[in-house]
Amino acid sequence: MNKIRKGDQVIVLTGRDKGKRGTVTQRVDTERLVVEGVNVVKKHVKPNPMKGTTGGVVEKSMSIHQSNVAIYNPATAKADRVGIKLLADGKKARVFKSSGEEIKA
Repeated sequence: MNKIRKGDQVIVLTGRDKGKRGTVTQRVDTERLVVEGVNVVKKHVKPNPMKGTTGGVVEKSMSIHQSNVAIYNPATAKADRVGIKLLADGKKARVFKSSGEEIKA
């Protein structure tokens, strides 16, 4: 079970974008994810007349390792860790470690 999922609000813990907050837009693989507005790089793109795209310099969000981000807890307005709790009906639920309340996704 992934502790950080697509659509979660996260805070960057380390690196160039430390302290920035954003939403997870995509999980690239089991360890890397793309967060909007974080790790933005300039990429040179060739024009492609077949697709109708013009060339130039484009800003693109690159992936970041999931260990460098933490989920944002709106109750405390801080970063928090994620725990997994077994519910009565046998399902698993993600909870904030600090308060124990369930993460709404």
